[in-house]
Order: sequence, then structure tokens, then C-alpha cells
Amino acid sequence: MNKILENIFFAETHEWVEFISDTAVRVGISFFAQHELGDLVFINLPEVGDTVTAGVAFGDVESVKAVSDILSPVTGIVSAINEDLLNSPEKINKDPYGSWFIEVEGITGKSALMSPAEYEVFCEKEAH
Repeated sequence: MNKILENIFFAETHEWVEFISDTAVRVGISFFAQHELGDLVFINLPEVGDTVTAGVAFGDVESVKAVSDILSPVTGIVSAINEDLLNSPEKINKDPYGSWFIEVEGITGKSALMSPAEYEVFCEKEAH
């Protein structure tokens, strides 16, 4: 089962985006992504002030299965990182939508984003 919240948008690479203003977002990975990865044991995040670019990796997560890049769905400047996840990456498995990775401000570009309904259909196709 894929849990999807209604107030966020999704990239095809399974990152979620929550707009906190017109030019600032929070970014994390979806329930589908964390489920596919399995138990997460390590996360690598950028520094505050780093530039992220839509479609380019800004960090990675390590699970018991593999290491996977996390791609930025937006272009902008990292304004905050969720430091709690650095010591407790398992929080992502427990609450993927409450466990944001980074906040990005000054957004100048973004990847194509899907609504929750579009993402649900996308995940159903990927699961088969």
C-alpha cells in the first residue's frame, strides 16, 4: 500500500515537495521510495548554503539493500537540513512525510511535479 498525502507534490524519482511559500519548499522521499529501499541506516545531506539543482543529486540514503542518490526536484539554495535524520535515519521509514531532508529557498527552477493522484497512478505502474 502506498500512502500519499494530499498537500504535497512528487517527482518521478520519488522525492516529495511541500511548498512552504511561493519560493521555498521542503523535500523528502515518498512512502513508496522508503518502502522500496528497505530499512535506512545512513543519510548524507548537503550543507546549509549549498546550491541544489533540479534533477541533480544533493545527497544519498543507505539502506540494508543499497545506496541511492536523492535528486533535487528544485533549483535553489539549501536554507535548512533536518539534522535529526543524520543520527536517526530510521525516522524516514517510520514517517517519510514528517521526515523532510532539506528546505530550499530562492527557487529558480523545478522538475515536473505530479499531484498526489498522478503520483499514485505512477507508483501503481512502477510496482508492476
